[in-house]
Amino acid sequence: MTDLDVVIVGGGPAGLTAAIYLARFHLSTMVIDAGESRALSIPVSHNHAGHPTGIVGRVLVERMRAQALEYGAHQFEGRVAAIEPATDGFRIDAGVMLFARAVLLATGVQNNRPRIPDDLHDAAVARGLLRYCPICDGFEVTDKRIAVIGSGKHGAQEAIFMRSFSRDITLVAPEGPHALDPQQQATLAEAGIGIIDGPAVDFRIDGDGISVATSAGRKRFDTIYPALGSIVRSGLARQLGADIGADDCICVDDHQRTSVKGLYAAGDVVFGLDQISHAMGEASVAATAIRNDLAELRPLRR
Repeated sequence: MTDLDVVIVGGGPAGLTAAIYLARFHLSTMVIDAGESRALSIPVSHNHAGHPTGIVGRVLVERMRAQALEYGAHQFEGRVAAIEPATDGFRIDAGVMLFARAVLLATGVQNNRPRIPDDLHDAAVARGLLRYCPICDGFEVTDKRIAVIGSGKHGAQEAIFMRSFSRDITLVAPEGPHALDPQQQATLAEAGIGIIDGPAVDFRIDGDGISVATSAGRKRFDTIYPALGSIVRSGLARQLGADIGADDCICVDDHQRTSVKGLYAAGDVVFGLDQISHAMGEASVAATAIRNDLAELRPLRR
């Protein structure tokens, strides 16, 4: 299948939600998935509505994929190298050449990691010793001993956010001395948050905790939150000349349309809230807009 109504780039919660909607709108839909959705690494999500005992991220993604395929969507495992405008749509180079009348970018973001080997990183994430989303799982570390790896405004804000879950918070700089202004230092001190200069290196799983070497010696915590920002995967939108915000996220209107006609975006590549429910909501809006916009251009017939 090379001639499609819609190509979705990204097979995470946003992309798969859109695929379910679009397939049920009787639109020929292809999801191109590089297998890099952050949802795949979630050990258990406890704040996803409808799953009171929690759900493993990979299980959720697999169920969503199965649902999309059940209604007639297609999936292609690969990476999109380029998207080019074409008459009445786009040409998509994913190792094979595809044509689509509309494209939805659901490419998400990539977390910046601390200096930690991949195998140790993945093992720590699986055990909840290394966590990336305090909105998602701050509840699970209530009253635990927590380190936030970060500095400056972003690191200070995350440490303050975590303070509502525990009294034992330490902000550790990732490299050298902290980049904190006097007001940030005062706010952290008032909240009782410890401050340790970096570098933060030589991470180790230490029994049921995790330890890290710092300028103040090796410190052991129940869990660590990296607050190092992320890389927004908006390169394909830039290629097409779509408007990009100062934070590298793709600019969209209220219906997830970009500034390029026929190009839509949803999920963390638009607004990095890191919430599955938010990504799914944007995707449902995008899918409905795509259906209605395509119907305006050419009446949809079965």
